Amino acid sequence: MKAARAAGAGKTTGAAGKPGGGRTSGGAAAPPRRRTAYRSRTVDAAAGADPDSGSGGGPEERARPGRFGPRLRRRRALALLLLLAVPLGGFGTWVLYGSPWLRLRNVSVTGTRVLSEADVSRAAAAPEGAPLITVDRAALQDRVRRALPRVREVAAERSWPHGLTLTVTERRPALVMEKADDYVEVDSEGVRFATAGKPPKGVPLLVLAPRRAADERYFSSGRLRREAARATAALPESVRRATRTVRVRSFDDITLELTGDRTVRWGSAERGRAKAAALTALMKAAEDATHFDVTAPSAPAASDS
Repeated sequence: MKAARAAGAGKTTGAAGKPGGGRTSGGAAAPPRRRTAYRSRTVDAAAGADPDSGSGGGPEERARPGRFGPRLRRRRALALLLLLAVPLGGFGTWVLYGSPWLRLRNVSVTGTRVLSEADVSRAAAAPEGAPLITVDRAALQDRVRRALPRVREVAAERSWPHGLTLTVTERRPALVMEKADDYVEVDSEGVRFATAGKPPKGVPLLVLAPRRAADERYFSSGRLRREAARATAALPESVRRATRTVRVRSFDDITLELTGDRTVRWGSAERGRAKAAALTALMKAAEDATHFDVTAPSAPAASDS
């Protein structure tokens, strides 16, 4: 019996000594190592720990501060800006509209040639003492143009903190029309803008002499003035200085009367550049001629009579 028990004990010991043996020398079953590791990892996950990193918080717990922190800071900054914007906006509005600091005190005028600065300022009627921001520049410019036909363009600009600048472009006479004992100035657009007691020096006289009543009915004097102004603007500089009279019988019958009893049949105002080039070449080629015809610039003609 004692020998059998000793043999049994030796078997038990041998079984435990084998790799992967399921029993110990005491007879109790040892748990597998892999299962122990799995159970340990399961317990760690259940406790909220990351088994790989060893930290104590789960992925959602760690991501929460990074996700909501910047958003909260932006909200606080926005709220602060809103709180500051209200008083600052009110103060800015008061400075522009209610304070005595930014009010119109002086009006300056530039660009005048014939008109005086006082004429333009008086026509503008700028509301001195009013907040500069409230000055209606468009209305002011319109008043100047209506009161002073000589003004072709006017630009009104605020000059902070107290000024207003008016920049004027005046019309210049391209032609002059005789009316009773006065002379009416006509600009390069055919607009009558001023009356003078004597004609401007070096400005041709415009004579409207429609050939037939039909011409006068279908082509108004305004249309004929515009055509004459277009023809005059296209003239070579030397011819323009020598021109004394621009005679218009119809929109396509314009004649220039030059110094030295010379005449130029210009025709209509169309193709002005080509006509100017043809007239320049023709005058050089026929210096003794007194009559020139460039109504057809591709076939100009000159004669002595």
